[in-house]
Amino acid sequence: MYFHYYGQLLHQQNMMQDYVRTGTYYAAVMENRVDFVGRVVVDVGAGSGILSLFAAQAGARHVYAVEASEMAEYARKLIDGNPSLGERITVIKGKVEEVELREKADILISEPMGTLLVNERMLESYIIARDRFLVPNGKMFPTIGRIHMAPFSDEYLYMEIANKALFWQQQNYYGVNLAPLQSTAFQGYFSQPVVDAFDPRLLVAPAVSHVIDFTSTKEEDLYEIYIPLKFVSTVGTRVHGLACWFDVLFDGSTVQRWLTTGPGAPTTHWYQLRCVLAQPIYVMPGQEIVGRLHMVSHKAQSYTLHLTLSAKMWGPGAEQGGILQTSSGKLDLKEPYYRLSQPQAYPLPQDQQSNQLLQTQDIQIQAQDEEGSDLMQQTLQDSGAELHSL
Repeated sequence: MYFHYYGQLLHQQNMMQDYVRTGTYYAAVMENRVDFVGRVVVDVGAGSGILSLFAAQAGARHVYAVEASEMAEYARKLIDGNPSLGERITVIKGKVEEVELREKADILISEPMGTLLVNERMLESYIIARDRFLVPNGKMFPTIGRIHMAPFSDEYLYMEIANKALFWQQQNYYGVNLAPLQSTAFQGYFSQPVVDAFDPRLLVAPAVSHVIDFTSTKEEDLYEIYIPLKFVSTVGTRVHGLACWFDVLFDGSTVQRWLTTGPGAPTTHWYQLRCVLAQPIYVMPGQEIVGRLHMVSHKAQSYTLHLTLSAKMWGPGAEQGGILQTSSGKLDLKEPYYRLSQPQAYPLPQDQQSNQLLQTQDIQIQAQDEEGSDLMQQTLQDSGAELHSL
């Protein structure tokens, strides 16, 4: 399924028309011609072959474009149509884990990033290609990746997700009571990470980062990723979950260039990702938020995300370090909710919104079906009252 998806021209076009992505790759290569001139390049997961053509433009002696999907045939056609460059490019159909090359590479180039950097698990193939083909101290474009994370408050998004489960609240759907599945549906909608672009003013604390150095990371390091979280809230508000984005560095000999997918930056086809908790937590300005993001890879070429956020004691007695409130969620990175909206203009500044959100009484949401229905309905009523007050 993975290779079938990327074997279609329309999906390649979608990526190529992301001009932030493609333009950054082009600039990173052309600004660092010294790394390419006269060198052997391996393009890992070459797709349409566009990065191989960039490397040839920069003066590479030879480029091996390795592509496992049927897109390899389209890449050959595109490269043959540019003979002045194509004479220095060899397309090899196969997996980087299996193909053989007649020489080592001085530099690897690839676009292995998925949603949240790691989705689709292409990074593992990039690391395997490094170990199989790259000369010692060879270059990798990109060189490092960083996952950035920060808690956010977005009552509109929370309501949007929670309202989806209202369908299952019906007790006379063609004579059938759907309510027994209401809580299960409610939890199910919150198991989907949200992919969209959001206003960075929704963040309630400075971001923390997790770095993956592609030049030294081992393949097995990517099977399970554990990221401790620690923030200090800048506002008083309800925290609805964790916002995530990534950037990658092209560490060239001449120019270091970053490709970012962060909020507030030009939107890419990756957008940003938000893990929304079924139970928000309350924080005050200066209150510490702690937790963890535990990412476990699975066979569907993605990850299960285990997220926990806790509000620590605030004010007098805070030095004791106790936890006031904790919320956890389990999400499947393979099955996101593609919201894909542009950042919304919110009617009130974040600090004013936050003060109003604090007026709501907190509700504990349980996973059990017998309790979930009433709790979900109460939470929706509370959130609806907040939105009405806005």
